[in-house]
Amino acid sequence: MKTKILLSLLFIFCLNQLTAQSLRYSLAQPYISLSAYSVQQNDALSFTGNQAALAKTKKAGVGIFGERRFMLNEVSFYTLAGSIPTRLGNFGVQVNYAGFKNFRENKIGLAYARTLGKFIDVGVQFNYYGYSIPTYGNASAINFEIGAMLHLTDKLNAGVHIYNPVGGKLGKESDEKLASAYKAGLGYDVSERFFISSEIIKEEGKAVNVIAGLQYRFAKQFFAKAGFISESGTAYAGAGVSWKNLRLDISSSYHPQLGFSPGILLIIDFKAKKE
Repeated sequence: MKTKILLSLLFIFCLNQLTAQSLRYSLAQPYISLSAYSVQQNDALSFTGNQAALAKTKKAGVGIFGERRFMLNEVSFYTLAGSIPTRLGNFGVQVNYAGFKNFRENKIGLAYARTLGKFIDVGVQFNYYGYSIPTYGNASAINFEIGAMLHLTDKLNAGVHIYNPVGGKLGKESDEKLASAYKAGLGYDVSERFFISSEIIKEEGKAVNVIAGLQYRFAKQFFAKAGFISESGTAYAGAGVSWKNLRLDISSSYHPQLGFSPGILLIIDFKAKKE
C-alpha cells in the first residue's frame, strides 16, 4: 500500500513539473471528445474537445466518464459534462476531478456555443482550475478556451481550438502557470456508420502531439472506437451499446511504460431540441 502511494505521489509530482497540469488532458480524453468533429456522432461530451461542437447539439444530455489511470486508484480521473440546447444558443457544463486525499485537482467550466450561418460554429468556455495538497496548501486560476468549427461539406468538418491563450498563474504568490495549448482538427463522416478524426496539438513547453481515431457502428445499438496518441505512444480503444436514451461504453488505453488505464462512460439523453 505504501509503495502504491509513493508511486502515485511521484507520478503526480512529475506531472506537475511540466508546464501543463494533469487535468489538461486525460490519457483517454480523445475517447470522449472524438466526436467533436462530426455532426452525426455529436453527444453530450463532444464539446469537451472543442466548444464549437456544442452548437450542433440537438438534445439535452449528461455524461460521466471515469478512468483508473495506470490501474492506480490514487490517480483516477473523472469527467462530468452536460449540454442544454436553447433558442439563444447552446450551453454546457464540465466538471473534472482527479487525485486522492493527499493531492486533489479539479476543473469547473461553463461553455456557450452557437451557429454563425450554415458553415461555421463558434464556442467559448470559462474555467476555474484548482489543486489542493494538504501539507503545502491550495492554488487556483481562472482561464478560458475558445473553439471554431468549419463545415467544409456535409461530411467534412475542420476546427481550431485554443486553451488558455493569455496564461494564468496559480495563486497570487506562485510563478507556476497553466500552459497554453493550440489544436487543429479534422473529421470526416465516411458514412452514417463510419467516422474518422485527427488532431494536431501544440502545448506550451511540449512537442507537437498528433491524435487520431475512428468510430464504427456495427448496428444501431453497437459501436466501437480506437485510436492513438503520438506523444506518449498510447493506444486507446473501446466499445459501446445504446438503448433508447442510454449509452454505456467500456474503454481502455495502454501506455508503453505505465500500462493500462481502463475507463467507463455513461451518457443519458433527454428531450430533443425543437427546431
